[in-house]
Amino acid sequence: MGSKKNLLLIVIAIVVFCLPLIIESSYYMSIFIVIGLYAIVAEGLGLLMGYAGQVSFGQAAFYGLGAYAAAILATRCQWPPLLCVCIAPLLPSMVAFIIGRPILRLREHYLVLATLGFGIFVYVLFKDLGTLTGGPSGLTGIPYLNIGSLTLVTDQQYFYLVWGALGLTLFGMANLTRSPIGRVFKAIHTSERAAEAVGIDTASLKLQAFVLSAFLAGLAGALYAFWVTFISPSPFGFTSSVEFALMVVVGGLGTLWGPVLGAALIVGLTEFLRWAVPVALPNAGGEFEIIFFGIIFVLIMLFRPKGLLAIEKSSVAMSHPTTLRSTDA
Repeated sequence: MGSKKNLLLIVIAIVVFCLPLIIESSYYMSIFIVIGLYAIVAEGLGLLMGYAGQVSFGQAAFYGLGAYAAAILATRCQWPPLLCVCIAPLLPSMVAFIIGRPILRLREHYLVLATLGFGIFVYVLFKDLGTLTGGPSGLTGIPYLNIGSLTLVTDQQYFYLVWGALGLTLFGMANLTRSPIGRVFKAIHTSERAAEAVGIDTASLKLQAFVLSAFLAGLAGALYAFWVTFISPSPFGFTSSVEFALMVVVGGLGTLWGPVLGAALIVGLTEFLRWAVPVALPNAGGEFEIIFFGIIFVLIMLFRPKGLLAIEKSSVAMSHPTTLRSTDA
């Protein structure tokens, strides 16, 4: 079983490596870059939703904080772009740490509303802090990312960077979810009260998942800023948060590859709708995109509530408190 899985991973790696050599269209290349960026965000959100059991609709805010932090450091402070990519994710991580304790005490729809409100608040800040963020007009003059003497100008070069970052993210997530901490996260998702009853500090672990998901969103945002070399508030609004959550749900909660599949499907569907809706409904506005996503969300919840890649597994047993206590320690 392990050899088959390793062989499949090798095949996937070869296919990904060959894509820029096969695809000449910059349009299709940009779609694959967006899929890679969104998959990084979705992997972090997948840890929060699929393992820690916390629903967040504020992930676009962390994505935007990483993008703006990197862009401001590069344009206003003249920091090297590569250093900005490394430093920028710390801002959304610190914000997540500050707001995480009070927000994560909420449950169910109250938590959803709190994260939604946070996302709207940050989006308004992006628009209103014009002297710092450029306001609705956006922030220009962002340099290209350079690694040593290599400046990443083409989409093919940036594809390898983004998907390399996604590969490292998947590797880290695989090790995390298979570790004792990952099993404790699963226990929290199965029954938070039962986990608390055996001595697990659920509040601390949920906060860690929240901070890590914000860090990955900030990393993707920083990479996005140096790819497009121009950012405005529009990519970091409510619709993006819905898309990120939908990627995790569609792909499969509690799975490693589910967020990647979800990112590919949602980005592909978005591009299809941008072409199909104006053709089928010439007078329709952009609101039809969010309507279609809402319909998909409902259908997934009805017919495949655990996502496309989710496999029915036995829950983490609460009948082994000694194991959980040892992992918590």
